[in-house]
Amino acid sequence: MPGMADLDDIRAWAARSIRILADDAARAEPTPLLPFPLPGDWGVSLLLKDESAHPTRTLKHRAARALFRHAIACGRIVEGTPVVEATGGGAAVAQAYTARLLGLPYTAVMPGEPDGRRAAPVRDLGGDVRFVTPPLAIYDEARRLAADSGGCFLDQFGWAERALDHRGDDLAGELFAQASRPDWVVAGAGTGATAASLGRHVREHGLSTRLAVVDPENSAYFPGWASGAADYATGMPSRIEGIGRPRMEPGFLPSLIDLMIRVPDAGSVAAARAVRAATGLPVGGSTGTCLWGALHLVSRMRDAGARGGVVAIIGDAGDRHLATYHDDGWAARKGLDPAPHAAAIDRFLHGAPWEPPAPRR
Repeated sequence: MPGMADLDDIRAWAARSIRILADDAARAEPTPLLPFPLPGDWGVSLLLKDESAHPTRTLKHRAARALFRHAIACGRIVEGTPVVEATGGGAAVAQAYTARLLGLPYTAVMPGEPDGRRAAPVRDLGGDVRFVTPPLAIYDEARRLAADSGGCFLDQFGWAERALDHRGDDLAGELFAQASRPDWVVAGAGTGATAASLGRHVREHGLSTRLAVVDPENSAYFPGWASGAADYATGMPSRIEGIGRPRMEPGFLPSLIDLMIRVPDAGSVAAARAVRAATGLPVGGSTGTCLWGALHLVSRMRDAGARGGVVAIIGDAGDRHLATYHDDGWAARKGLDPAPHAAAIDRFLHGAPWEPPAPRR
């Protein structure tokens, strides 16, 4: 048991660290809302909330700050604690950035074979990266590393929904301060925390805005939501970085969601390229998934003669995506043909009905 002097030191470090995180949040400018061009006579606007404007260029920037703050407040992280996470995407970069702010060692356990390109952004921030196969082994390996080092397995899938407070430093409060009562907000679900934060904000403030969550192929969230099966699992990894899960995660709260939209992966790729064409941002696939779902909602509003607005989330952007979602060779190797989906987007934006290609059999 630590003595009183030790407890005083622990609490003083925690207070300093939480203040560092608060100062980091206070220095940040609100991320912008970018217009996505639609025909003016439709009477419907589509705005993109650009979370790639964070220093780590990812939606996970806020979540990383919240996860560390919550873990420190709960006593899971103290001065010098090694922090370990199981993640293969932007969360690793955002968490490495946050760990560096606090002077904490950080390791990301990523799925797959060693890949210097994927590891470089984390290592550039002072973090370490371990690669593990098969992909689902990353969780056991992260727990083992944390236990062996006396560290903290941050476990974003277990903790993010609790840590990301919809009443504080979060996406929801900022978005609704910028966009006056949109008809729909569209988000993807990785941990489920962002969608939960948005849904709670809507309910707590009595807003009429509805929440749509988009889901890629192979993910358990859409069928779990549709069937009401809290233990639904597919066992298959998502090809869209940052969203989709092989199992229902505890942070995914179906009761807060008004509509879920299943998006074909080739549609996500085509829509990511459409965002780049409209904004210049080389966004990731999760942004494409959100745009695809947003266009589906815009079509419903247009066809019903409704006027109003939709806000979709830009989850991340970076030059590394130029070699994946924006590269025809990468898409072909993944068995994806975005061309028919890109044609459907183009036809729709020129006034045709929203008619995506038929799903694969």
